Amino acid sequence: MKILYLNFDHGIPVLGDKGASVHVREFVSAASGLGHELVVVCARLGSGNAAPPAALIELAAPGAAGSTAASAAALAAELGLELQGAAAAPAALELAKLAYDRAVVQRVLDALAARAFRPDFVYERHALFSSAGARIAARCDCPRILEVNAPLAEEQKRFRGLQLEAVARRLEAESFASAAAVVAVSDAVRDYVLARAPLQQVAVEANGVDLERFADGAAGREAWRARIGVAAQTGVIGFVGSFKSWHGTELLFEVFSDIAARRDVHLLAVGDGPLWAEFQDRVARSPWRSRVTLPGRAPHADIPGWTAACDIIVAPYRAAEDFYFSPLKVIEALACGRPVVAPRIGQLPELIDHGRTGLLYRVDDARDCGDAVLALLDDPERRARMGLRARQSVAARGWDRIAQRVCTRASEAREARAGAPA
Repeated sequence: MKILYLNFDHGIPVLGDKGASVHVREFVSAASGLGHELVVVCARLGSGNAAPPAALIELAAPGAAGSTAASAAALAAELGLELQGAAAAPAALELAKLAYDRAVVQRVLDALAARAFRPDFVYERHALFSSAGARIAARCDCPRILEVNAPLAEEQKRFRGLQLEAVARRLEAESFASAAAVVAVSDAVRDYVLARAPLQQVAVEANGVDLERFADGAAGREAWRARIGVAAQTGVIGFVGSFKSWHGTELLFEVFSDIAARRDVHLLAVGDGPLWAEFQDRVARSPWRSRVTLPGRAPHADIPGWTAACDIIVAPYRAAEDFYFSPLKVIEALACGRPVVAPRIGQLPELIDHGRTGLLYRVDDARDCGDAVLALLDDPERRARMGLRARQSVAARGWDRIAQRVCTRASEAREARAGAPA
């Protein structure tokens, strides 16, 4: 089939390092590997990682600040909004996204016409203030499958502020309801969609993993450990992810510091983010600074090696009212044969079989987390057994299987569409 993949989220560069960027590339690669032809249209292409096997089209927002401001002002007038006071700047940014959403439909259709590409279905990654996917699918006369990875309107309001909340929530609900089917990454996200589109069909597909790549990464363990200069007998506690408040890196350092006072242990924390500089400063002031390695951002091709260098991966997520994540790095760690220590929250108890593929602890409890880490550090044979079972536990989570199920749903939607009365 011919698949048009839409990613209009300006914060997710297709070739970037974010887990969301990895998700885009892995799905596209898997679908291509199944024999499908893909065109990927995105708001931001980015750089830093190899391109997936697809035609990539970047349709960025207009670069001229004056043009963007004029579009936002015109849209504000149309919606009867007055941009003034402290809310003016953030509201203008949201209006610019709305203006982009309106203009991008014809830009996509023109790009497809230039390639003589007529999709059999549209696969869209849900984006805030986005309704273009539904209109593009209608113009292409094909079904649209919508992938929802987070409650974006709620997330924006909670963490960054949402000025045009009514507009955002209306567009979100309409996007959910108008899709031929929705794919959610967790039960919590599914429930969020159904609360706004009760009649929608929603399938849950947790994040996947490239099983072969992470198995190969485990084979290079010693070379990666040599890069951080740790002895064979030194236990390495690993973290791979974003340095953001809900990822719990401050709890991780508290746990590591307590263990470092009693054991020969090293901390390897890979990634960057808003709290990375603060974490780096905390390490620099610590008596254990020589036992910490912070490589910073890393291309995804290096993640299997960094993961393999560790004995244990810790995913120290903090408590949240509605933990909706499908933690990509947890699944990748399991595929690499590394036991995972994580809190008992959200999807994590489904991914980690407590006592068999990792250990679960009470959320936000540093002592309970530390006890779990120590239990594994002190028992190499148990770690080895867990590692084998960890790899086996994700054997059915390959991206190819996820892509196949999505394409099956799309085929069913096409057949239902063809059989519907005119």
